Amino acid sequence: MKMELIQPFINAADAVIAELLQCNTRIGDMTMEEETYRRRGVAAVVVVHGDIEGRVIFDIDAPTATSIASTLAGQSVAQTDKLVYETICELANLVIGNAVTSLNDQGFRFKIAPPAIHQDDLGLKGTEDTEALVMYIETPAGNIFMNIAMRYNRRRHGEELTATA
Repeated sequence: MKMELIQPFINAADAVIAELLQCNTRIGDMTMEEETYRRRGVAAVVVVHGDIEGRVIFDIDAPTATSIASTLAGQSVAQTDKLVYETICELANLVIGNAVTSLNDQGFRFKIAPPAIHQDDLGLKGTEDTEALVMYIETPAGNIFMNIAMRYNRRRHGEELTATA
């Protein structure tokens, strides 16, 4: 996996979360995984197609997701409230929007699907050419996990190889 494809997502997540929650954040451990993804709590997935392909999953345990939704709503929100899911999707949308701006500035062209709730407990296994970077951002409310799997589109990657040869 190329860091230039995933660094914009990491930077955007750190900045957006710190601003929205008005708190200090810290990037936690990062690992590369080929194993099947396991959902931890409330999760939103965003799919990317174009010059780069892949997906980003934002995954937050239920108590942390509820705390974040309550903070952003300015009132107490129940763990089962639809607002918790909508908040996580909007958080994903804001992070992806910031990352997309950075990637577009680098010349990449792609389409982003709107964030969708990811409800499967298991799924989205990586492939031999697409590992997933799993990381988390520490906040006072709890950890926000991101599972990022990006790769160059084979057509685009082939063009790059031809252009540099």
